[in-house]
Amino acid sequence: MKTPQVTVLLLTVLVHAGAGFPSDRTRREKHASWDDVNVVAHGLLQLGQGLKEHVDKTKAQMRDVSGRLRAVNGTLAELERRQEQQGEALMTQSKEVQGTYRLLSQLGEEVKLEVGEVKKQAEVMTSRMDRLEEVLTEPTKDGNDSEHERVSFIQRLMVAQNRRIDQLVEKIRQQQDKLEKQSLHLQALQNKVAHKRVKSQRRRDEERALTGEAQLNQAGLARDCQDLFAQGQRVSGVYMIQPDNSKPFNVLCQMTPDGGWTVIQKRQDGSQNFNQLWESYRKGFGDLNREFWLGLDHIHSISKQGQYVLQVELSDEAGRRQAARYRFQVDGEERQFALHFDLDPSSGVQEGIESTGATGLPFSTADRDNDLAADANCAELLSGGWWFGSCGEPNLNGKFPQRHGGRRAMFQGQFGPLSSTLLKIAPVSKTQ
Repeated sequence: MKTPQVTVLLLTVLVHAGAGFPSDRTRREKHASWDDVNVVAHGLLQLGQGLKEHVDKTKAQMRDVSGRLRAVNGTLAELERRQEQQGEALMTQSKEVQGTYRLLSQLGEEVKLEVGEVKKQAEVMTSRMDRLEEVLTEPTKDGNDSEHERVSFIQRLMVAQNRRIDQLVEKIRQQQDKLEKQSLHLQALQNKVAHKRVKSQRRRDEERALTGEAQLNQAGLARDCQDLFAQGQRVSGVYMIQPDNSKPFNVLCQMTPDGGWTVIQKRQDGSQNFNQLWESYRKGFGDLNREFWLGLDHIHSISKQGQYVLQVELSDEAGRRQAARYRFQVDGEERQFALHFDLDPSSGVQEGIESTGATGLPFSTADRDNDLAADANCAELLSGGWWFGSCGEPNLNGKFPQRHGGRRAMFQGQFGPLSSTLLKIAPVSKTQ
């Protein structure tokens, strides 16, 4: 029943109720009753109008929610289609690898047959050489012509055998070259498949990150601080995470309005000694609530999950601050934890902490000299561990600056000695 009809009905009821009053009331009381009825009717009209506006507003909100749900359903359908395409591409690459394996097996069998033939020929040649040796060592019974014919025959036989051996060696060399080319082709296919898988995983990670979905492992732990942020964590502090194919470990999370950052290095007062050896830098050291180095193993396990950015924040005793942002990746220990990075244009700076711009440098410590300096150990000379190219480059893990100064100090920025450093990482999709 519509609002105007309800209002008319209520007015009718009120009129009939007023007509039933005793007839002996005075005119003044009747006028008062009609005023009350008018007030009530006016209030009911306003109430009906308010209800109608509320209903219209609710309908508009429902239409908006329905539109958003349709958009979400379209996004999910597109994601499913992309995953199916990626699965088909991986299946095609796997079939190519299987075909190459079969070809290599056939080549291996051919090589085995050739080797067997060479062995047989070698045995025959050995037996013939033995017979020749017996013939040569026998006393000469005939004249000079007979001896000359015998020596000529032996020479022709040896030349023929040598020619046959050369042919077999050349054939084996060709087979080896062919096998090496097939091995290189197989390795290229394997690298291509691995790259496709990593790229597919990164794409899925970015798509999930764009939808705000937290990515958890089988143990129900977050993969980094950004996943904790997606779960609803907004307080900075120490949390336990577990990256893919890694054991759980504690990290310091810095929660910002835009997302969660995983801190990998923090220095503020010089309370922690950073002049450590390789094993300590690999595992990590310090106090997560004060000064620490997270550990190269942990940094590698986080960064290999997808595309990450590294943000470097520096400050001096005067309170001036400097920041730079990089796209970065850290290799495993088999490659000496080499650092790959590019300056992120979104950081708004023209130069970063790396003055030479070199990338792919391995990590160095006093007991693992992996730097590019031929005549010096930069980690031993400058203290601490870092990705050194030469001994004149940045070293944020060097000796903490002393009040009286000193040559072997933490890297000096554009405005003087540093008093604090902070290195933190986050997925690329949440920093753009």
